[in-house]
Amino acid sequence: MYKVLSSMTSAKRYARIVCADNFSMSVQAGSTQYCSPRDNRGPYKAVEVGFPSQYEELLIQYAERDDDPTKTVYGWVPSSIVTLVIAKHGGIVEGELPPGVPALKAHAQT
Repeated sequence: MYKVLSSMTSAKRYARIVCADNFSMSVQAGSTQYCSPRDNRGPYKAVEVGFPSQYEELLIQYAERDDDPTKTVYGWVPSSIVTLVIAKHGGIVEGELPPGVPALKAHAQT
C-alpha cells in the first residue's frame, strides 16, 4: 500500500511553457492529472493543459469549462495537439514538457 501512495505523490511538476509570441500554458502529466497513461512515467499520448494565457482554438474542445478558457484545465489533450499549439506560437522559449510531447524550441533571432 505504501508503494502505491508513494508513486501517486511523486509526480513531477513541469515548468510552465512560454512560447516565442508570449503565449503560455501549463502542460502536466502524472498519476493525478488528466493524461494517458495515468502514471508518473510516460511517455504520454495525452496530457493535461492548464490556464493558457489566451484563447486557443486548437485546445478549446478539451476544455473543462469553455466559458472561461484562460481559467480552466484541458483534459486528455493529445500530445500531437500540444505540439501543434507550440508550433503555432513560434516554439518554446522556456519551460518543459512531459515525456512523449516533442519540445519544439523557438529559433534564435539573428
